[in-house]
Amino acid sequence: MDVNYAIPFMSKDWIIANSLSFLYAICIMGIGKFLNEKNRIVFIRYFVYLFIISYVIYHLLHIKGGTWSIDKRLPFHLCGFSSVITCFILFIKKKQIWFEFLFYAGILGGLNALLTPLIDNYTGTSFFYVEYFYSHTSIIILPLYMYYYMNMELSKFSWLKSFVALNILLVFLMPLDFIIDANYMYLKEPPAVNHPLVSGEWPYYLINLEFIVLILLYFTYSLFKSPILSNKKTV
Repeated sequence: MDVNYAIPFMSKDWIIANSLSFLYAICIMGIGKFLNEKNRIVFIRYFVYLFIISYVIYHLLHIKGGTWSIDKRLPFHLCGFSSVITCFILFIKKKQIWFEFLFYAGILGGLNALLTPLIDNYTGTSFFYVEYFYSHTSIIILPLYMYYYMNMELSKFSWLKSFVALNILLVFLMPLDFIIDANYMYLKEPPAVNHPLVSGEWPYYLINLEFIVLILLYFTYSLFKSPILSNKKTV
């Protein structure tokens, strides 16, 4: 099995996996819609408990299989940060700053991962295949659930604050990538998959990506503040 297993866009496997991921998201959001306020909290806590269990198993299986390494398994990709936040955000009092980062990083990072699936160090174990789509869909679901069912808001400049936070992370992660020969947040080289937004030579693709990310962050904020997707309407 390839070390980096990319699933071609619109292939049979891509369609099946993403269809099931979409169905999973619809089910979770649909259940939340019909629960009362108290049960919504209980339900999403169990959702996170299951996510934590899956997250731990993921790392344990890589350790057992000898595929856990510091250059691959630290949670320093955008989806990795989102996964860690998913594990603790419901259990802390001051959620807002974490929620806003998770909202943008989880939704944009998760969608990107689902549209251009790339499973690093895929060993052929079915768990890793399923976990990839499960985890990346889950980091999209949780901020949406909190936005619509837990009265969480996006502040006016949340998109800009998230952009600044990402660039602060970049300052620390880029030298780390070169020191440990990693490629967290794809700061050392583009991902090993055909990607419409991340291509070209280093460092020029990073400059393009800065503008693309800024536009996507503002677009996401505007979209979810619009009458169509706002959480102010009756849900």
